[in-house]
Amino acid sequence: MPIYVYEVMTASCEAGEQFEVFQKMDDPPLTHHPETGQPVRRVIACPNVPGKSGPSSGKNVLADRNLERLGFTKYVKTDQGRYEKAVGKGPDRLDAGRSNTE
Repeated sequence: MPIYVYEVMTASCEAGEQFEVFQKMDDPPLTHHPETGQPVRRVIACPNVPGKSGPSSGKNVLADRNLERLGFTKYVKTDQGRYEKAVGKGPDRLDAGRSNTE
């Protein structure tokens, strides 16, 4: 569901409080604030859609250097069916059915 931005309409026509609401695309726009009952209008906002190589794309977020910097450990499956560490501070490999703390 998309997030829509609404703005409270003040008596002096100045920009009022803005808030976000999760709504289905086919839901009608709100006309009043859900808590205060004040009249509101929907604000046109830029969508947040990840691109192929932008800062919010999965490739950049899941890059090895980012995973390691954030404290994650990444494992890659080998031809032998084991998982070996690619980056991070975890065990060097993961073997099914065995303790990895040895």
